[in-house]
Amino acid sequence: MIKGFLFDLDGVIVETAIFHYQAWRKMANDLGFDISEEFNETLKGVSRMDSLNLILAHGNVVLLEEEKIELATKKNEHYLTLVSKMTADDILPGVREFFAQIKQTDIKIALGSVSKNAKMILEGVGLINDFDAIIDGTKISKGKPDPEVFLKGAAELGLSPEECLVFEDAVAGVEAGKNAGMKVVGIGHAEVLTKADIVLKGFENIDLRQLLSKIQ
Repeated sequence: MIKGFLFDLDGVIVETAIFHYQAWRKMANDLGFDISEEFNETLKGVSRMDSLNLILAHGNVVLLEEEKIELATKKNEHYLTLVSKMTADDILPGVREFFAQIKQTDIKIALGSVSKNAKMILEGVGLINDFDAIIDGTKISKGKPDPEVFLKGAAELGLSPEECLVFEDAVAGVEAGKNAGMKVVGIGHAEVLTKADIVLKGFENIDLRQLLSKIQ
């Protein structure tokens, strides 16, 4: 019996991947190389420092730890400038309607995001009060596909992993949900999110009860 939903943020509730890409790409360009949108896809659901290490390896750049921290901070400042202008118009199609359906049930809602900026984004788009628990990058020490973020989300909701359903758009996030012992709904393409229990293109015209009947 599913009693809790755990949502990733980027690509599921709002789309901030383009802002991450713009900020990471500027950093890479400043270091003398470029990253493609395809490469950026591999960073979805990955923590900031892990993403930085992957990008540096991609560009064959070796830096001291303090230099990495400085770069990550600078990237985040650029990213924050971009996302600070987000509004309710940036919520992905169907999300608010889906949340409205959830509120008609006893299902609890948690955020499970590696982003340290999650609360700021949720406040900006007006969804901060829709969540019973928020687990973000400030509360975890391990990025996805480690299950820590979702296990902590379940714990804060007072539920067991078996009682939780994860909504994820990234391969690493789907793996994190499965590693936590939870059912996972992939948001995106079935040929990419192959380990998800079910895959939806998005939340538009999704009937909550029909979805639960397919997943339980």
